[in-house]
Amino acid sequence: MKHIIAAVALLVRDYDEAIAFYTRCLDFELVEDTPLGGGKRWVLVSPPGARETRLLLAQASTAEQDACVGEQAGGRVFLFLYVDDFYARYEAMRMRGVRFIERPREEPYGTVAVFEDLYGNRWDMLQPRQSAAGTE
Repeated sequence: MKHIIAAVALLVRDYDEAIAFYTRCLDFELVEDTPLGGGKRWVLVSPPGARETRLLLAQASTAEQDACVGEQAGGRVFLFLYVDDFYARYEAMRMRGVRFIERPREEPYGTVAVFEDLYGNRWDMLQPRQSAAGTE
């Protein structure tokens, strides 16, 4: 059996606003939304075409958790979204209101730009060069 990281928990303020952002602005798929009782839900979203990668949208339920929403990586890039057609995806996301905090740039490993999700978590959107992705 292979071992994978199947999901990463991402603290959110509200399930529904987070689902709306990830599905409408980032074009992610809603994989599951199961009520667990007591207002909690098991909410999984996934990038388009991803078979094993999931984000578990976890609604903050304490003041301590709420203080960490948008700050899970202390202001550093937290997550990395690999894309096939960088500039098409970049324009589509901008048109849907995604805030990029820098212009796209070419790096030895690929084309990249940093954006923020609705809570301020920073993401790298990256189209890796073939050798950087290990596919050469």
